[in-house]
Amino acid sequence: MNSVISWLQEMFLIPSGTQTIIILSIVSGIGLLLGRMRIASISLGVTFVFFVGILFAHFGVQTVESMTSFIQSFGLALFVYALGVEVGPSFFPSLKSKGIGYNLQGIFLLVITYIMVIAIHYSLGISMGNILGVMSGAATNTPVLAAVQSTLQSLHPTEPKLGADAAMATAVTYPFGVVGVILSLALLFRIAPTTSKTEKSEFRAAYIAEFEILTEGLCGHTVKDIVQNTKKHFIISRIWRKDELLLPSSTTQLYKHDHILVLCHQEDAEELEAFFGKRDDQQDWNRPDINWDAIDARLNSKRIIITNPKLNGVKLGTLKLRNKYSLNITRIDRAGVELLASPDLYLQTGDRLVVVGEAGAVSQVEKLMGNSIQTLDKPRLVSFFLGLALGCLLGSIPLFIPGMSIPLKLGLAGGPIVMGILIGAFGARLKVSTFMTNSATQLIKQIGLVLYLAGLGLSTGGHFADTLLNGDGLLWLGLGAIITVGPILISGAINIFILKKGYAETAGMLCGSVANPFALDYAVDITESRNCSVAYATVYPVIMFLRIISAQILLILFL
Repeated sequence: MNSVISWLQEMFLIPSGTQTIIILSIVSGIGLLLGRMRIASISLGVTFVFFVGILFAHFGVQTVESMTSFIQSFGLALFVYALGVEVGPSFFPSLKSKGIGYNLQGIFLLVITYIMVIAIHYSLGISMGNILGVMSGAATNTPVLAAVQSTLQSLHPTEPKLGADAAMATAVTYPFGVVGVILSLALLFRIAPTTSKTEKSEFRAAYIAEFEILTEGLCGHTVKDIVQNTKKHFIISRIWRKDELLLPSSTTQLYKHDHILVLCHQEDAEELEAFFGKRDDQQDWNRPDINWDAIDARLNSKRIIITNPKLNGVKLGTLKLRNKYSLNITRIDRAGVELLASPDLYLQTGDRLVVVGEAGAVSQVEKLMGNSIQTLDKPRLVSFFLGLALGCLLGSIPLFIPGMSIPLKLGLAGGPIVMGILIGAFGARLKVSTFMTNSATQLIKQIGLVLYLAGLGLSTGGHFADTLLNGDGLLWLGLGAIITVGPILISGAINIFILKKGYAETAGMLCGSVANPFALDYAVDITESRNCSVAYATVYPVIMFLRIISAQILLILFL
């Protein structure tokens, strides 16, 4: 019996390598189990891992400190790098069209937040490290906390308590950070005009418009000549000539009163109307329920996935699909963002192309593209780990900024996410295949985040109760509520009432700016609009990156 008790003590209470792995696994498992619980459709999700770690540490469970610190750091690097690779392919395309507006709105919210942070720092005398910890919890953004802790460690390597206090501030304010955003969105929804709640427009990089050829100078010229006569990127997908429907090639000639279906950027539609002659708005070609096969029974429409490694990094125009196969690519979906199929677009493994043409031609192109889902099931781990190493190296490079006495480092929170975005966006041009299935990406992200939160909770949770009850915990809680609710209501009200933006896209932008997927679920439920998710995905990576970098700059300037 004594030997069993001794063995249990060794496995659970005496710090060792094996004991540390066991405790981290138990903390992670219990936290994820609790994360499934919902109260009034609200849940802290994976963040429960953080609080379970705090609870274990509060009751005296100790682990090997160096090992816990390593797992915490490695988990963070995995999470932010996988996040960068995930959003990289759509990062720069999402900045076009409405993406620029969404991100400017997110930056405005971030500016309001930092104005509050600086005002609190000066008026109440709270250290910048602690108030940024409060902000990390209020914005439900643990990677920002990691950036703050990394910078504090660089600035004051002999004072680990500074980083621990910032983590305490995050832990205290995080729960209301989740709930407060949802309450703010509910208030905005209640006071928003009815028109803003019923908007139906959908964001898409590839916009579809129908024009009638009336410009005399275009008549008799080929599609190739007409495309080369304007700097705007567009694709002529179909031609109606009286009662005949044509699938154009580069040598097809256009004549007066031809009706053409054009894929372009939405902001170019007005200029293209002047170029072609007249726009026909009788049919809304941007409706998500358009049945392209029904337009002409002779044509097949098929979604094809690029899995042929030889096409990774190849320009679409070099394939000459229209000339060789007499078909059109009407849509390209890359990581959830719809791109215009321009000749200069570099294709990437995993791109989903909607191809329209005769059955035989579509079948030939399918063989060329690969279209083998099984090929994508095996993740590209070589490029993943090499990219992760480069990201860690990038994060350790000192960046000397004029006016700052201490060099800035992106750290493990900034370097890997920047490298992930760059590799995800431009890896194909270097013939580097970075595509991973969504399930593989989510698994790596989840494991990384869980390890980070479990290690963070165990390493900082010993003084949580004392800080909350006897220290500055209640003050942090109140300030966190202000930082959560204030910027959301101010930015949301300006968007809805002054800029006349729709509620759905405003809610998605707000949720993305504070990295709150639980609030996004609430917004999607009450609006039933895809605009929420699109705005969230467009804003999230940009504002996440800016929060990480700007938090470090503030810390160096005001610490």
